[in-house]
Amino acid sequence: MSLVASAVLPPSSAMALPASPIPVAGHTMGTDSLLRYLQIKVHHLIQRDSWKRIYVVGGYDRQAVISEHEKTGKLFNVERPTAEIRGRDLVIKAFPGEDYVHHYALIIATYLAMTGKPADVRYEFPDPAVCRAAVEQLDLDLDGDLVIVGWGLAHLAPEANGWTFGAGYAWQRTRLHGRRVVYLGFLHSIWGDVAGRIVTRLAALGARDVVYVGKVGALQPDIEPNTLLATGNTSLIGGATVTWHDFFGDFATAQPGVHTGIHVTSPSILLENQSWLTEHAEHAFVDPEIGPMGAAAHRAGIGYGYLHVISNNLARHYPADLSNERHHDVVRRRSVLVEHIRDIISNRLATLPT
Repeated sequence: MSLVASAVLPPSSAMALPASPIPVAGHTMGTDSLLRYLQIKVHHLIQRDSWKRIYVVGGYDRQAVISEHEKTGKLFNVERPTAEIRGRDLVIKAFPGEDYVHHYALIIATYLAMTGKPADVRYEFPDPAVCRAAVEQLDLDLDGDLVIVGWGLAHLAPEANGWTFGAGYAWQRTRLHGRRVVYLGFLHSIWGDVAGRIVTRLAALGARDVVYVGKVGALQPDIEPNTLLATGNTSLIGGATVTWHDFFGDFATAQPGVHTGIHVTSPSILLENQSWLTEHAEHAFVDPEIGPMGAAAHRAGIGYGYLHVISNNLARHYPADLSNERHHDVVRRRSVLVEHIRDIISNRLATLPT
């Protein structure tokens, strides 16, 4: 078994930290939407059975029990953390990353508190060597390519069946306006700090630019979800501002239907309560990955840009949020926005020297 798959926490480990449920009443999603969000994330063994202890660790192990709540009808980001039964204890294995392990532990602890199922939930941050080994499974031959990574790739890439699969990822190549372009998607989540290590790895493999396509939450109440795109070149990470060389320059912000502003990096949606929102109300967007990816690109000296669908709003209630993303109207609106993303990327490449 590989280093990544075998990262399992012994129940007696002194490194395990308690995961406390969040105060539900103050969360920006509201009680009903938050519970729906948790129900589609939590492993079926936790929802179905009772456990004395639940440990969340970093380990990409598809030989363990796969969740019945994994996504269907999608090509990428379909895999959930898996589970290993140890008597009355359950070990949950999330893809190795500090943010993801912590986020998933909060998900479980909060779900159990909301549903009245007591359990001792603990988590252990993965060893840095395990985190590095997980990302080093990514192996591509890049030579100054633009790598487009993230969400919606099945609609952005030119060939529906042109994907080559690796260890937890798939990719395909094309040439666009004279530039070599690689579309790269992951079957598992690249949450938070994992995404930063992905950019570091891509730079080491020879990428010249990385574009991240995904979904982001709005912090300003007037933005209706699934109607606009978000972009920018600055993120707030732990109170410090990080800026990167933006692949899009001023091009994306000049396009209709694109909103820009300062992004805030949040390691977990569960931490985004009303107090958090008040603290960051003057900023524009929030998600876990944009900031770490931009910081990694800055350190590596490569270009980076993000172009995201604004999928939810933390400052005002709208019918669409993170708990009902498969609603047909949401899917329809996002398909229009993905076409807009494809056009902006293509037109941006057309302005660059080959």
